[in-house]
Parts: sequence; structure tokens; C-alpha cells
Amino acid sequence: MASSDQRPTANPVQGGSDDSLGSLTPGKPMTLGQHVLDKGAEMMQSLKPVSQISQHACTFALYSHDPTRQIETHHYVHRLNQDFLQCAVYDSDGSHGRLIGVEYIVSDRIFEALPPEEQKLWHSHAYEIKSGLWVNPRIPEMIGKPELENLAKTYGKFWCTWQVDRGDRLPMGAPALMVSPQPVNLGHVKPELVARRDAIYNISTEAISHSRLEIGEPEWINPQADYWKSHGKGFAVDIKSTKMLTRAPFP
Repeated sequence: MASSDQRPTANPVQGGSDDSLGSLTPGKPMTLGQHVLDKGAEMMQSLKPVSQISQHACTFALYSHDPTRQIETHHYVHRLNQDFLQCAVYDSDGSHGRLIGVEYIVSDRIFEALPPEEQKLWHSHAYEIKSGLWVNPRIPEMIGKPELENLAKTYGKFWCTWQVDRGDRLPMGAPALMVSPQPVNLGHVKPELVARRDAIYNISTEAISHSRLEIGEPEWINPQADYWKSHGKGFAVDIKSTKMLTRAPFP
């Protein structure tokens, strides 16, 4: 099954209408015993990687192979160092939000050192930041602006593992490469998606974009990133059978 499939073959768990109680994901409700077990484990175990998540960002992403398919995304960001961030990406910020992928974000310095073929899989963030599409909900703009100035110079690689927009109630098929919004025809986010997000958080993306006019543009955005803009070609992942290794690959 390719990541570009519009819909997986015979999926008996598609459909559903109310996500408020997690009904879009098949499975029995949590039992009291399971809740107690989870709380006990939370108190006794080290959850250090998860506890390092320091910010929540809401933005939008487009499928590399079909930019007309667009989704709202919620990134929970863990900064490993000044040049590298890793994000767990969810479809919402609610308690039943589904983990739909992962994004890695690197500074321009790291990106320039990547092989050209690898750079094609990455997207720039300058327009996403400047246009107000990337927001940190409930954080005043003045507090978040220094971080946004840094993010405007970064590049991201985002793999979507759960295509909830096509109705999948479970993660199905191959992962899909995502790209960022861009100021070109196919790169514009649908107004209705932005309006819905703005209404939820009581914000104005247009007003935010005006407040970010002073954020500096990167001196240069590597043309290998956002590859689809200049070449009209996206990337899709296909799954195929392959012969397994029958011996250790190293002596």
C-alpha cells in the first residue's frame, strides 16, 4: 500500500462521527483497573523523554504527493539542542488526540550539511512563521517571538503515519511525507481550515501575520528544500516485499 493511496483497501474500522470520547479509534473503554495501573506506573517510572516536551505549536501541513490534502497539526516540541528539535505530532490538543506522525527540525547550519538527495525531503519554515500559520496557542506573541525568529531559519522533515483526513481509524499503510505551506498556488492553506483554527483559539491569523512583519527573512532558503515548488513533483512511499538478510551484515 502506497502512502499516496486515497483510501486503503478493505478497512473495516473506517468511519465514526464523534471524537469527543475517542470514538474514532476502535477499542473498548479504559477500565478502572487500567486507570489505576497507569497512574501507578506514572508515579514510579521515569518518563524523561516525554517530560522534556517544552512547547505546543499548532500549524498546518500538506501531503507531498497531493497538496490539496491539508491537515491541522499539533506539534509537541522537545529541543535536544540549539540546532535540533523533535516533535510528536497529533491531530488535536485534546485528551483523545491521536499521534499521527513525527517531525524533525534542524537549523540552517545542519541542513546545509545534508546530502542534496536528503535535502529534497525537507521543507522550509520561513513562510509558515511569517504568515502566522504557526502559532503557540495561549502564549503571547511578544513572549514567543524570539523563538519564532529562530524557527523561521529552520527546515523540517515530517512523516505522517496516520492519515486521519481520509477516514482511517487506525494507522494504515505507508507513512506519507508532508510539506509546509508556501506562498504559491498549491501551497496556500484552505481558508476554512484557518478560520476553524482561529475560532477555536480566539485568534486572528491575519493579525498575527501583521505583527510578524519585523521577523527577518532568512538570507537564503536552499532551493533543494520545498522541492515540489520548483519541480512540480512530490514524494510518496510504497511498500514492497524484499528478501530478508540471512546473515549478519557485519563481521
